[in-house]
Parts: sequence; structure tokens; C-alpha cells
Amino acid sequence: MYAEGDEGVDTGAALLTADPEHAREALRRGQEFVRSAWQRGWQPADVIRLVRRELEERHAAIAAELIRDEVRRYASQGLPPRWQEQLDELPGPAPRGDRFLYAGALLELYRLLLRLPALEPVGPAPGTPVHARVEHAEPKLLARIRALLAKAEATGYPEEAEALTAKAQELMARQGVDEALLAHRTHAPDTPAARRIGVDAPYEAAKAILLDAVAGANRCRAVWNEAFGFSTVVGFETDLDSVELLHTSLLVQATSAMTEAEAAQRAGGRTKRRARSASLEGRWRETGGRTKTFRQSFLLAYAHRIAARLDEAADHGTAAARDEAGAAAADLLPVLAARDVAVGKRTDEMFPETTSTRVRSAQDAAGWHEGTAAADRAGM
Repeated sequence: MYAEGDEGVDTGAALLTADPEHAREALRRGQEFVRSAWQRGWQPADVIRLVRRELEERHAAIAAELIRDEVRRYASQGLPPRWQEQLDELPGPAPRGDRFLYAGALLELYRLLLRLPALEPVGPAPGTPVHARVEHAEPKLLARIRALLAKAEATGYPEEAEALTAKAQELMARQGVDEALLAHRTHAPDTPAARRIGVDAPYEAAKAILLDAVAGANRCRAVWNEAFGFSTVVGFETDLDSVELLHTSLLVQATSAMTEAEAAQRAGGRTKRRARSASLEGRWRETGGRTKTFRQSFLLAYAHRIAARLDEAADHGTAAARDEAGAAAADLLPVLAARDVAVGKRTDEMFPETTSTRVRSAQDAAGWHEGTAAADRAGM
């Protein structure tokens, strides 16, 4: 596992296959590797995401088995917040099949786990005493927000999606303001938290920009880790919930709109091909080859336009919340300013050194225009 190349893995797989006791010991060692990952700041979703990026789905299934076995050790102590959600989303059991191939995959997984670097912690590790999060938001309100976003994703009518998502964003904004005022009046020990949100291939840069826009509009900060496929979002818990919900919904809406726009582009290309002479057919056949640049340009334009619309919606939501706050409105702006400072300070503590990255420019005019139009239709 510590050597370069596959020769050592093959030799180890042969030894494990020949001796069942060695195989059982290898599984116990795997739980130790997983435990070490927790101590270095990793969480179940982070591990599975990286395994899928670097290896194959069979390795992710083996990692899930090890995670479940290791987590059973903490059943009596309770799990950190949000861990159970991640455990529920783990892939199913790995088919054993050929023992040699399974042992080889196991050792390949261990080689990856051994090389995991330390991450900025976004919560306590299992086994640490956990204080339950105090939920101030009304369950009915959260259910209503989720229902609105689900309808926005499902509808085939852009105007309806816009109205539904706009209403959901309004409820999120008011919920965040209510939480801030409540914490201020009750002197609750409310401090910024952090959460990792996956930024999956393809077109990671455009998706990271979209997440950054959503985070900024909800008074959070996002820091993208391109190598490991996630962004760390820092903010107060209620705002983090809003970021995760809205980002997921906008990705679904963007993907649906992109698919429709691409289909329309291809249909237009086919019409033009029929109208052109045979000598020009090759030029119009390039439509299929432009898929990647079209999608990249579409998502970049979508993220760029959504950022502007989110800022407008955030200002509108804050103004509406201030009007509803009545006598408490005088405290609102200082409270929100103090929370912004706290989020910025926590982000700087977690990430004292960050770098800017140059995003590849849009190279497909049609994709850019279609993405901008789709963002204008997306409800905020």
C-alpha cells in the first residue's frame, strides 16, 4: 500500500485471499483507517465523494461498509449533527464476488485512505460529547419551503418555477432574520458553523460560482476545494440550511433548462443542415461536438446572472423582514452587521490562506445567452 504501482497491492491481495484470518484482520485495520479520517476532519460524505472521484463505485461500496462498521462503536454516545443524514445516503453493500478482486479493491481503498490530508474541521468527530442543536424554525415553515422548491423543480413552466422559488427565497430570508433577532433578544450563544457541500464534475467551476452566489446572498461565505470536490460554507445554521436547499434546487433547474436549450440548439442545427447544400453539412454537424463548450458557457452565464438576481432578492427580503419586525426593526441592521463580521472572522480562522482562481471564459455565445435567459426565468 505504501509503494508506487500495483505490484504490492497484487501481492497483498493474494496473501489476503489465501488466509481468511489475514482477511479479517485487514477489515479491522480498515476501521482504524476510517477512524483516523474522522480525526483529520473528514466526514462520511467527504470520504465517499473522494473515493468516487479517485477510484470506482465498488471501492465506494467497500468504504461504506467500513464506515457503517466503525460508526457502530458510537451508538451509545450519539453522532455529531448531520452525520445520520450522511450515513443514510451511503451506497449499498459491496458484492464480494471474486475474493482476489475484492481484496485488491480493499487494498486500493486503503492506499487512498492512508494518504488523506487533514481538513479544516466543520464539526466534532464521533465520540466527542455533542450538544443538540436548538431548532427555532417552525417545522411547518421548513416543510413549506421544501415543498415550494420541489414544485419549482418539477414544473415545466418557467413562470411557475419563478414564482415558486421566489416565494421560497422570501420565506428563507425572513426566517434568517427572525432567527437573528431571536438570538439577539434572548442572548443565545449563537455562533457561525460550517458545512461542506459537494461540487461534482463536470463543470465544477460554474457550479462552485453558483454556490458562492447563493452563499453570499444568504450571509454566508463559501471556499472551494477543487482537489476534493467540495466547498466549505461558513455561516449561521439557519442560513446554511437555506444555502443548501436553494443551491440544490437551482442546480436541478439549471440542468433541466440546459437540457432543453441544448435540444433546441440541436433541432435548429438539424433544420439548417437540411436547408444547406451538401458541401456545408460538415459545418453544421459540429453542433454535437460543441456540447461541452455549450454547457460550460450555459452554466457560467446562469451562475453569473443568478448572482445578480440573488443580491436583488436578498435586499428585498431584508426590507420586507424589517417592515414586519415593527419596533424590533431598529435592532435589525446592527444585528445582521454583527453576524456578517462573525462569519467573516470564522472564515478567516478556518482558511487563513486562500487563493483566487481564473475561471475559463465562456466560449459558446449561444450557451451564454441561453444560460442568462434561464437564470432570468429561475425564481428567486
